Amino acid sequence: MLREINFDGIVGPSHNYAGLSPGNLAATSNAGTIAHPRAAALQGVAKMRENLALGLVQGVFVPPARPDHRWLAALHTDYADADAVMKARALSASSMWAANAATVSPAADAADGRCHLTVANLLTMPHRSHEWPATLAQLRLAFADPAFAVHDAVPPPFGDEGAANHMRLAATHDAPGIEVFVYGEGGGPFPARQHVEASRAVARAHRLDAGRVLYVQQSPEAIAAGAFHNDVVAVANERILLTHEQAFADRDGFYGALRAIMPDVEIVEVPAAEVSLADAIGSYLFNAQLVTPPNGTTTLIVPGEAQGHPRVWRWLQAHIAGNGPIRRVDVVDVRESMANGGGPACLRLRVVCDPATVDPRFLVDDAKLDRIAAVIEAHWPEAIAPEAIGNPALVAHVEHARATLLEALDLTALL
Repeated sequence: MLREINFDGIVGPSHNYAGLSPGNLAATSNAGTIAHPRAAALQGVAKMRENLALGLVQGVFVPPARPDHRWLAALHTDYADADAVMKARALSASSMWAANAATVSPAADAADGRCHLTVANLLTMPHRSHEWPATLAQLRLAFADPAFAVHDAVPPPFGDEGAANHMRLAATHDAPGIEVFVYGEGGGPFPARQHVEASRAVARAHRLDAGRVLYVQQSPEAIAAGAFHNDVVAVANERILLTHEQAFADRDGFYGALRAIMPDVEIVEVPAAEVSLADAIGSYLFNAQLVTPPNGTTTLIVPGEAQGHPRVWRWLQAHIAGNGPIRRVDVVDVRESMANGGGPACLRLRVVCDPATVDPRFLVDDAKLDRIAAVIEAHWPEAIAPEAIGNPALVAHVEHARATLLEALDLTALL
């Protein structure tokens, strides 16, 4: 009964555009504009409904407490006295991007036959570095069954960004796979967020077969162009690797090593001459969900921005017409997330397991999504302007909205 479950982060009521992530060009270019938390969260719910309609199993993670008063207290201040930047960091809703929640290795890959999850420390960016304790609490609640092993974050100074820099290829989701850890090297205009030592630590914790693990350097060109995570330039599903030509520092070496372990891998490389790095990052072509529905039709779920980009859409249509391994493209509207630097793939964490072993409060169907949407429509702020971030009335609104959602989902243990 093993299935791949997509756990999406519900967009929190504090969703705003403070531009806190150097290297994330969408986030920094939209800094200071008005955000729409209600619309953002409802767009996320609609994306989850699309997954259910495809026959996929869907789960959720709830927003953590914002502002993060415990973090501010550890810094010997509080929200009232913190400066504007610290207020924004404490109020950040970026945990909505569940691809950064953890790295996941299915039971088929682990020596002990358990599904392993390591919560990401996200220490490169101050506004994200305080997410992991709340994320860990959710992981330990959702995956409390003995079928899982949930690990603490890798300690500093080794930055770990979770599944956004991790790919898995396998004949089927429940078969033994190859795990690819993508890391960056410093020295460019933007920080490299994934440290190779963090990746190695996660692989050891997950008890992976060293012969089926690859450590691959992300190309400095990709990072400099705004690919702050690997999932902005590459995505994998079962036997398929969809990647930009300039995603990796040693492309040929990586492809050769991958084919040596998995001769039947299908590498779909998008040429830079047809889709530039700027095109890929502007459209989030690769920050898509590459999935296998029950009918077996490999489907790429892309943001509306990919459809709206002529060169990107031309490549996608040519691939489908050419009988490539990706047979269908679905388009979703996640424009509020996109404006802050996160596409469809950013919003979800993939976990291969038996759904019966997951705490059912974290799994959703259409009826539960109706309940979530009703809370969002009634309680999420319609808009957050940059000058409102320090407003005590906004803080009260955000805290009440989150508490109402947790009550609706019977998750008040996370308050």
